[in-house]
Amino acid sequence: MKMQISSILNKAVFSCMLLLLLTQSSCGQQGVPVQHSKTFQEMTGRKGITPGNKTETVPRDTATFAAGCFWCVEEQFRQLDGVLEVVSGYTGGHTVNPGYRSVSGGTTGHAEACNIIYDPRRISYDALLAAFFVAHDPTTLNRQGNDAGTQYRSAVFYHNEIQRTLAAYYIKRLNEEHVYPGAIVTAVEPFSVFYMAEAAHQDYYANNPEVPYCRMVIKPKRDKFREVFKAQLKQ
Repeated sequence: MKMQISSILNKAVFSCMLLLLLTQSSCGQQGVPVQHSKTFQEMTGRKGITPGNKTETVPRDTATFAAGCFWCVEEQFRQLDGVLEVVSGYTGGHTVNPGYRSVSGGTTGHAEACNIIYDPRRISYDALLAAFFVAHDPTTLNRQGNDAGTQYRSAVFYHNEIQRTLAAYYIKRLNEEHVYPGAIVTAVEPFSVFYMAEAAHQDYYANNPEVPYCRMVIKPKRDKFREVFKAQLKQ
């Protein structure tokens, strides 16, 4: 508990710096929002799979993304229609059963990540990738704002060959279109073991809306995300 409180306080101290950096994740080379790029339009234009039988059990696919602090990522993706559940956790490392304290120390090799459980009939993996590239700055190596270290790296952990191909394809397209002021450094890695984070880190914003970090950092990022994806939000 002391470790968690300390982490929250440290983040709150630097929240003003973070707020200045938030616009970098959605601004292009000329200050043009990512959502106005041709590549973004293609990604969000991909619709979910048409169901063959409307009475069948809702299918559940998983996308796994690392985009900095999972508190922010979780709250952003929860807004999208078709996203059934978001689970915060750790993946991509070498330590068995890591915890928040060890991952935050940068010694386990894990990234803070989220498993996005979604209905592929309502939202496509392409659209989720678009959300991923809006949710954070994919051009800063091992850093998101003041959060620095490999645990905050930008990464797509693919579950199958289709996900790998799509992630690589869109990274190439976004770079060719010069959507960001720098090259995308997002790693595309095979999904392996995902360790669910402690209960205190699940639904963090919903359970702690008055915490300074939630009010000053997560809420502005969530609101900006909602504006970009206003046509794809849950009703």
